[in-house]
This record gives sequence, C-alpha cells and structure tokens, in this order.
Amino acid sequence: MKIQKKTLFNILLILFVLAFFVTPLGYYGKVGLMQLFSFSPDVVEASQRKRITSYDWELKDENWDFFNFRRSEGKVVLIDFWASWRLPCLPELKSLQRLYEAYGDRVDFYLITDEEREPVEAFMEEHEFTFPVTYLILGTESPVDPSEPPRSYLIDRKGYVVVDQDGMADWDTDRVRKLLDQLLEAQ
Repeated sequence: MKIQKKTLFNILLILFVLAFFVTPLGYYGKVGLMQLFSFSPDVVEASQRKRITSYDWELKDENWDFFNFRRSEGKVVLIDFWASWRLPCLPELKSLQRLYEAYGDRVDFYLITDEEREPVEAFMEEHEFTFPVTYLILGTESPVDPSEPPRSYLIDRKGYVVVDQDGMADWDTDRVRKLLDQLLEAQ
C-alpha cells in the first residue's frame, strides 16, 4: 500500500498538533508563542493618571519577613502580580527578569504572588529567576488592584500610575526602558 504525499502531510500535521496537547513541546510552544505575540505595555495618558491613595500596605519579602510598602514612597516602582501556575505569567516574568537585571538598583520591583513559599522557590529555581519575590498577604488593603494575574503597574515618584497593564506584556522593550529612564530623571 502506497501512502500519498498529501495523506502523509496530513498525518504529520495532526501529530504535530497533538504534540502541543500531550507533550512538553506544547507547553514550551505556547510560552514561545506568547513571547512572540506579547507587546510593550500601554502608558496611561498623563491627564488620565490616577494617584495611589496610600503606601500603607503590608507584604512579605522572600525571607517571609513582614515589611511595609511605605519604604518605596518617592521612588519609581514596578508592581507585578503573578502566579506560577498561570501560563501567561512565565513569558512576562522572563521579560521582567531582564528588566530587573538592568534597573534593579534604581527601580523598586515588587513581583508579587499569593502562593506558598515552597512552590514559588522551586519555580524560581527551575526558571533561574533572581528577582526578589514579594508575597501578598491575603485580606490586606492594597493601593492597586491585585486582580487575576498577570497584572502590572508602573508608578512614578509622585505616586501616579503611569502603566496599568491587565494581562501579559513584554516589559523588556526599548519603549519601557526609555519610559523608566524618563521617570528616574524626573524629580
């Protein structure tokens, strides 16, 4: 029995599509596609920017110690809510890692999760992330909306929300870097 080229092509195509659902190829393929189709976050127009009402927000650091968000008052702050089990968070965290490596000494990064410490540490090690993890204390008052991750905010020195990103974004772009440079120069 001789298989026609068209039939062979169709079988290979079906196997390739099935691989996206039942093998690790699918997981990494989806992450790759998300990275390919993620774009720089949109900047809130200056006249539409809202100011956070309070910096009084209790959180936990990577050592599970309590601290207050007040320590970032007057600084440029990037807040990102993420979860290791949400697939769109991974490509976003990869771009945030690169941005953290470039700006971590000048911008306060709050990469916040509400997960338990042990699975977060395993996730961080698996993906070789070095940014500091911040843990959300459920039930505490937050100056920004911590709705379903990924959700991100960029706040200027005066407390105005410059970026309010609902969903995944590519944070490691020239556009974001120029914006950060402008915010860091502003007094």
